[in-house]
Amino acid sequence: MGKHRSQLKILLLQIRDDQVTCLEELDEFVRFSGLSEEQFELLNGFRTPEFEPTCIEGYDALFIGGSSDASVTQPDRYPFVEDSKRLVLHCLKEKIPVFASCFGFQVAVEALGGRVILDKENMEMGTYRLTLTEAAASDRLFHDVPKEFWAVSGHKERAMCLPQEAILLAFSERCPYHAFKIADKPFYGFQFHPEVDPPDLAARITRYQSRYLDNAEMLTEILKDLKETTISNQLIQKFVDRILLS
Repeated sequence: MGKHRSQLKILLLQIRDDQVTCLEELDEFVRFSGLSEEQFELLNGFRTPEFEPTCIEGYDALFIGGSSDASVTQPDRYPFVEDSKRLVLHCLKEKIPVFASCFGFQVAVEALGGRVILDKENMEMGTYRLTLTEAAASDRLFHDVPKEFWAVSGHKERAMCLPQEAILLAFSERCPYHAFKIADKPFYGFQFHPEVDPPDLAARITRYQSRYLDNAEMLTEILKDLKETTISNQLIQKFVDRILLS
């Protein structure tokens, strides 16, 4: 017999240097997973830049969030990038479930042999319409998701190519690689943010507007055009229900 929901323990790898955003991100994962805050243990790359892959021992899954403070393309500047890759590879080898969004997606891409590039021309910041691939129709998480749905996305970097073993599940008009899985492994990556809804996004980009936006008018336009992302946000609890508890 498997574990009860209340017995699950999640290691959340955070790549954020701002305590306010760290707390917000934890709240988002708690809220949309249906788990309690006490079931999450935090590992922050800025506070613990070196860690062993075995740090996942004793946990039922690894969750990785986003980052407005670091880039996977600069491992010399951010020492936790390489350790994050090793942790992801260890989870894949040991079949430990992984839910990786945004920065986590990019770490997984690089760790598994794909490539992440800077692409400011196709930067996404707001809510975007995502389209599913044919592979999503038979996927455990996506099989009951509409062919098109809205999701929060915020990134200047994106995958130029996916790892050879990755199966593409979703894309957008600007970003060709938005979600993938590894066949026969409990491993999912999301360039978009399933853990973020429009109010969360509004708070975050208002705080970080100088990093991403050229002027206040751009912020106003983004906030005015936000769409509901309920379907995207449901993916985290589906991961808990269908991957961790099935």
